[in-house]
Amino acid sequence: MPPENNRDLFISEYTSEFVDRWDELIDWDKRRAAEGGFFESVLNNNGARTVLDIACGTGYHTVNLYLNGFVVTGSDGSANMVEKAKENAARSGLKDQRLVEAQWTSLSAAFPNEKFDAIICLGNAFTHLFDDDDRKQALGEIYRLLNHRGVAVIDHRNYDAMLDKGFSSKHQSYYLGETVDVQPEDVSEESVRLKYSYADGSVYHLTVCPIRQDHLTGLLQETGFQQVERYGDFKAEYDHYDPDFIIQVATK
Repeated sequence: MPPENNRDLFISEYTSEFVDRWDELIDWDKRRAAEGGFFESVLNNNGARTVLDIACGTGYHTVNLYLNGFVVTGSDGSANMVEKAKENAARSGLKDQRLVEAQWTSLSAAFPNEKFDAIICLGNAFTHLFDDDDRKQALGEIYRLLNHRGVAVIDHRNYDAMLDKGFSSKHQSYYLGETVDVQPEDVSEESVRLKYSYADGSVYHLTVCPIRQDHLTGLLQETGFQQVERYGDFKAEYDHYDPDFIIQVATK
């Protein structure tokens, strides 16, 4: 059964110890090489300059987009993640980078009287929402904060493949750290419990809700987005079950 309180579960699982080790999972340098400027190209092709990163995590995309000339605000629902993002931003030479704690279902309250050219929600973060009411509310908040013709970019694991074919990973696109192994412990249409095993024996868990590709596309269209494009592991053409990650780009 899905959890009764998504936010409490989300906060409890992102412990300070886990957050401190999150970048071992990403490996910023390898991730940057794997992406090959994909997100920068998507934003540039859509004329975006101001970006709100609503799942900034430890700051990887917030920092990289800033260093590539975008005006970026980072936010996250986890205070631990926001603090780690501030550390990484300072370490990368970003002074006074705007990073705040904010929940997706109340973004308008966190950013009153503001609009952005693009809003990104990356790192499989959107699957921390477990029911369509919360998803619709979050997407509505994103839609309201976008400028005309603004673009929303949301990614997620390829749960169609995980649910229909079983879990596999090419370990080539997203989480490239060599000292962490990620495997699903429990998989159902309602929830997936992911186990993060580190080389020193440390183990952490995240519980997410698997969302199928067509379902998220439908929710984006229902919200009012005029066009939704999908990419698999950064490629426009892909076999439905092949990619590890799906990226959905929705234009207002």
